[in-house]
Parts: sequence; structure tokens; C-alpha cells
Amino acid sequence: MEENKSSLLIGPDDKVGFGEAGFLGLQHVLAMDIYVPPIILAGMMAMGIGDQMSLLQSTFLAAGIGTILQTYVFMKMPVSQGPSFVPLGAAAGVVLASGGIKGNGMATLIGSLLIGAIILIILGATGVFQKIISKLVPALVGGTIITCVGLSLIPSALNDNIFEASGNINNNIILASITALTLLISVGISMRFPKVRRIFRTGSIILALAVGTIVSSLMGLFNWKTVADAAWFSLPSGTAFNYGISFSPSAIITFIIIYAVITTETTGTWFAMGAVTNHEISKKQWNMGIIGEGFSCLVAALLGTTPVTGYSTNAGVISITGVASKRVFLFAGIWFTILGFFSKLSAFLAAIPAPVIGGVFAIICVTIMLNGLNVIRALNTTDRDIYIIGLPIILTLALVLLPASVTKQAPQILQYLLGSPIAAAAIAAIVLNLLMPKVKTLTSDAA
Repeated sequence: MEENKSSLLIGPDDKVGFGEAGFLGLQHVLAMDIYVPPIILAGMMAMGIGDQMSLLQSTFLAAGIGTILQTYVFMKMPVSQGPSFVPLGAAAGVVLASGGIKGNGMATLIGSLLIGAIILIILGATGVFQKIISKLVPALVGGTIITCVGLSLIPSALNDNIFEASGNINNNIILASITALTLLISVGISMRFPKVRRIFRTGSIILALAVGTIVSSLMGLFNWKTVADAAWFSLPSGTAFNYGISFSPSAIITFIIIYAVITTETTGTWFAMGAVTNHEISKKQWNMGIIGEGFSCLVAALLGTTPVTGYSTNAGVISITGVASKRVFLFAGIWFTILGFFSKLSAFLAAIPAPVIGGVFAIICVTIMLNGLNVIRALNTTDRDIYIIGLPIILTLALVLLPASVTKQAPQILQYLLGSPIAAAAIAAIVLNLLMPKVKTLTSDAA
């Protein structure tokens, strides 16, 4: 475990200058593709460009407020919030079934999101959440969940951001490769030359993204028109104050289930963050974390966007850069908040080609997966543990590779689980750990 500790250049409580913290906070923002879920949702709901930009701004603003709340008020760990992909289908379904954007659709969605967020706050305030975690998620299950978090994201990094992204696939592969190579060279320089280690390791991701963006522009793949057309400053126009709030029992039940799924995902993210920062999350932090999660989702709902939860990629960013400072995450939250109003800059980030993000994202995912395996490696495992670790990994890959046509044929409630490999793997690991007979290890017998 000492190895994990020494791998951090900047620990959670280390002091960082405001200028450096601002720069590194921006790096975390750039490494998180949080603009992707709102863009997908806007397409599913057939939003016009104005409503789409408003949804994007609301998501940035909610992520910023949520990140600041979690890092400095509630969980007090370097945790960044971002939108989950899990609720997108259900959100679009609720809106379209309730009259669409121009009808009562958004008001109904906002109402159901508010109820779910309040339930999360109650779970933390009563202490129930920590008791559930203590009972159901020992280190073996936690390590397995972390592994599955990273594993489930790798196909998305490669397919969605590179192979199946818009544009010529050969250009996409070249662009992603250049970006990834820049990242590896930066990390390699930091290892080879100790005097510049801090500069090249802490700034490796932003350097890779900068090089990828410049190359994409030279290749004619960066859409400068969307940046030029965007206003400099604006306020989100699709909030609860614009749409109102309406309550529908069926929509509320749907999103209670959705919140259960994304909370399971968030638990895996927190385990991953604990692993990379070499920090054991306390009972109080579990409960305060879920309260912070609830307030983050509450803010997101009022701003008219989907829940913002603990973002899994940040564990990978910390592993690569060695930066876990809470002050850096505070600035990441500030940057997100600025993006919520500075629409020209948010348009610029949204215009960065997907392969540039994918080149970095793929490496981030691998580091998350390996951190999970490191947690497992430190344990004294038995024969039963092979299945507790192995079957969730198989399930993760199975759901990632499962054809969309099969998922659509399943009952609606089951579709949410099938659409979240992380949640399904976590549930499988928990259930297997409870059901598989416990046996004495060889060490115990020898004793």
C-alpha cells in the first residue's frame, strides 16, 4: 500500500498554489467528457440548437456546484461530479410520453428527479447508506467493482469515441493515436527526468489534449463554426423556473429505480477514488457522500438536467497525473461553473473531436481497472473468491457486447440494469459474496 501513497505527487490535503490549482483543475475538466450525455439526450428529444446549448450549460453548472459541494462540504474527498449515461433513455422517454419539450414533459422529468434526489439525502442523513455498504461491500467486492468500472468504460472509449465516432475511421485512429502517444511521452519524460517530473506528469493529460486539438484543427476536423456561432455569455434557459415542476407516479417509480442503479455505480467510483488516493472511506464519509450526491442531483434537477454523480474517470486521471488535491478539484468545480455561463468556451470544449478525448480516455480506463486489480491482489483470496471476482467481469463484458436489439426487448426495469454494466456487475459481486460458501484458507488451516 505504500506504493500507492508514493505514487501521488500531490495528496488530497497538500497545498497547491492557486495558479497551478487552476491549471490542473482545467485539466480534470478537459479529461471528462461530460458534454457527451447532454448532447445525446438533446438528440433523443429532438431539441433545437438553443435548447441543446442550454442543456449543456445546465449540466456544466450542476457538475460544478456538485463538485464543490462534495469536495469541500459533504464527502470532503477529491470527487468530481458529472452526468451518468444510465438515465438518458428513461429521461427522454418520460419527456416524450408527457407531451415533449413544448408540453409537460420537462416538468414531469424534473419532478421525478427531485423525488429521487430527496430519497438519496434521506438515506445519508439517517445513516442507512453506510450500514448497507459495510454489510454488502467488503474489500473483495469493492476491488471487483473498481475493476469492472474500468473494464466497462474501455469499449466506450474505443468504439464511441474512435471507431464509431463521426468522420473517417482512419483519421479517427490517427488522431486518437497521436493524442495517446503524446500522453505516454509526457509520462515517460516525467519518469526519465526527475527534475521535470512534476511538470510533465501533472500536465500530461492537458498536454495530450492540446496536441490532439491542434492536430485535429490542422486535419480540418475541428468544427470552428460552432464556436464562432456561440454567444459569449448566456444563462441556461431550460430550468425548473422555465418549465415548472410536475409529478407523475410512473415517472417517479422509474427514476427511483434509476437512482438505485446510478448510486451503485457511484459506490464503485468512490471505491476507485479511495484506492488511488490510498484512503479508506470512513462511515461518516459514506453517509455524507450520499447526502452530497443527493444535493448534487437536486441542483441538477432544478437546472433542468439529468443527475450528476461521482464521475469514474477521475480515479484514472489521478492515477496518471498523481494529482489528488482537493483544491485542484475545487477549481475543477469552478471551471465547470464558469462553463455554465461562458457559452463560447463550452462550445469550444464540445467541438473537440471525440477521437482526441478517446485517445486519453482509453488509458484512463485501463488505470482504473488496474487499481481494482491491485486492491484484489493485496487480499488473501480463496477458491470461492475466484468466482466472486470472475463472474462479474464476465457479466460486464457480456453487457457491453450485448446487442441493443436484445436490450430493447427486455422489460423496461430490466433495461436499466442491462444498460449499466457497472451496476449489474456490482450487484452480481454482492450477491455472490453473500451466497458462496466461505471456506478456511490454507493459512488458517496451517495455523
